[in-house]
Amino acid sequence: MDIAFAKLSGSGNDFVCIDNRDGRFDSMLSDELRAAHFARTLCRRGLGVGADGVIFACKPQIEGVADIGARFFETDGSQAELCGNGTACFVHWMTSNGSLRHDVEARILTAAGVVLGSNSTGQYTQVCIPDPEYIQADLELLVGGRQWKCDLAVVGTPHAVIYVEDLDSFEVAHWGPLFRHHERFQPRGANANFVEILDDGLIAVRTFEFGVEGETLSCGTGSAAAAIMTAGKEDQRSEYDSLEHPFSVRARSGDVLKICFAQHDDDRITDVCLQTVVRFVYTGVLTGRAAQSALNPTCEPAKNAAIRAINANL
Repeated sequence: MDIAFAKLSGSGNDFVCIDNRDGRFDSMLSDELRAAHFARTLCRRGLGVGADGVIFACKPQIEGVADIGARFFETDGSQAELCGNGTACFVHWMTSNGSLRHDVEARILTAAGVVLGSNSTGQYTQVCIPDPEYIQADLELLVGGRQWKCDLAVVGTPHAVIYVEDLDSFEVAHWGPLFRHHERFQPRGANANFVEILDDGLIAVRTFEFGVEGETLSCGTGSAAAAIMTAGKEDQRSEYDSLEHPFSVRARSGDVLKICFAQHDDDRITDVCLQTVVRFVYTGVLTGRAAQSALNPTCEPAKNAAIRAINANL
């Protein structure tokens, strides 16, 4: 079976998008080991298409609450509840091919809940994600033999937010895995977002993402988490309740994401929306041996055991 796909990038976070609304991949997706192998094969740079993740468009499992469903797979084959940049790419792809209307906000059903998406001005696509499940500021952690103070926010996925002074020279490859696997964030672990405050309402962020197990050029939910927690330290959260006056996040790619949210008197955070720069890179078709290799896994016992453990904690 040939595999048609589209490749898109959200501020440098790139994804392979595949249409499964007709159910042609249902059998594979119902088998977590086959689905994990498929995602790993396509995401492998140099040997596959190359991406930070794979997104399947599906019929929504719950009628009436969403226009379309989306399933997210990480580079390591594990499933993600939500991906901010990935959802923006998904919305842009679906509106570009006529599957969703340009002039109506789309409702996308994800494992984290219903996400709202729409094309915005210029290259930006807007995604409004579920309210944070949990936030905690000023956690004190011993990491790599040093005491650190960081924040934690769960915005679809868990994000540790760590503040540094010189982000460009910071060793994300060294510190990222240490925070990502820290015992405080187990059993799932957390994405590690390293933040430099540049000005009021402006930060730079570098993210070590779980599932990718490396630094990516951008992370949408990580940018949202970092913006929310940093604005709290500035005591200025109330100022960023509209995308007309957003909190700005400079990604590793150089693109600037725009974040807005509402803070209530009881400190609840709601109405979280982000805008990210989406680029439609290309469309393609996997055929022949490449398609068969993706669809038919060889025995990978160590990776398969790891995927079972990860998905068991979702």
